Amino acid sequence: MTKRFAPLLVAGLLLLTAACTADPDDDGETPAPDRTWPAQKPGERWQPRPGTPWQWQLTGTLDTSVDVPVYDVDGFNTTKEQVAALKQQGRRTICYVSTGAWEDFRPDAADFPDSLLGKGNGWDGERWLDVRRTAELEPLMAKRFDMCRDKGFDAVEPDNMDAYRNDSGFPLTADDQLRFNRLIAKLAHDRGLAVGLKNDLDQIPQLVGDYDFAVNEQCAEYDECGDLAPFTEAGKAVFHAEYELPTSRFCQQSKRLQLSSLQKKPDLGAWRRTC
Repeated sequence: MTKRFAPLLVAGLLLLTAACTADPDDDGETPAPDRTWPAQKPGERWQPRPGTPWQWQLTGTLDTSVDVPVYDVDGFNTTKEQVAALKQQGRRTICYVSTGAWEDFRPDAADFPDSLLGKGNGWDGERWLDVRRTAELEPLMAKRFDMCRDKGFDAVEPDNMDAYRNDSGFPLTADDQLRFNRLIAKLAHDRGLAVGLKNDLDQIPQLVGDYDFAVNEQCAEYDECGDLAPFTEAGKAVFHAEYELPTSRFCQQSKRLQLSSLQKKPDLGAWRRTC
């Protein structure tokens, strides 16, 4: 089940380059960034390692002051100039886009035929997509990934990747989801982008070889973090966030499992607390 807490940006919310003056870490401490990732050859995809610190911010004024090597930000609302500024600071950047659900507030919303749209996924203006119809969805997702590439992102975070486990309005099967999720990974890789598997825990054994890292919400709250072990065992990062649990409830396990864990507020703004 997708447990994404915060609805995404609506029209008019912009991510700006100005950094917040307040430290988003409540405890006043920001961990030193991991600048020791292996050197990459030209054209080689980025491969984040287990335990790599990160910042996840999808709403509000973009705070570029968090001293971590990885930023995961909204692909549509983050500008090419902001991505370049982050890269100049030595950061890797992940482009958040929804691939399994339609959002009525995106600039390409009118490009999606009504027949592709299913039931709402629980968030205003969002509806599940019929992931069986890959011939129609592929060019739409390719255009979004082109945007991520052209803005200079290193990777993509495709969201809503487990429609088959939800009441989508379509009779989706696990095989339908696997076929679509592998297509998403291929579209990213064809553009030189790394790609993360968002949630979809049940299909990790089949998809860990197709994806370069994982992004997970609330695995500690739902006692699911052990399911992500195939990624860390393969030397691939798991970027993990909790909303309801304090760090004292999950950090010990996260360190043992080598997860890159954060406590975030549901709006997914700049605020963060680390292990």
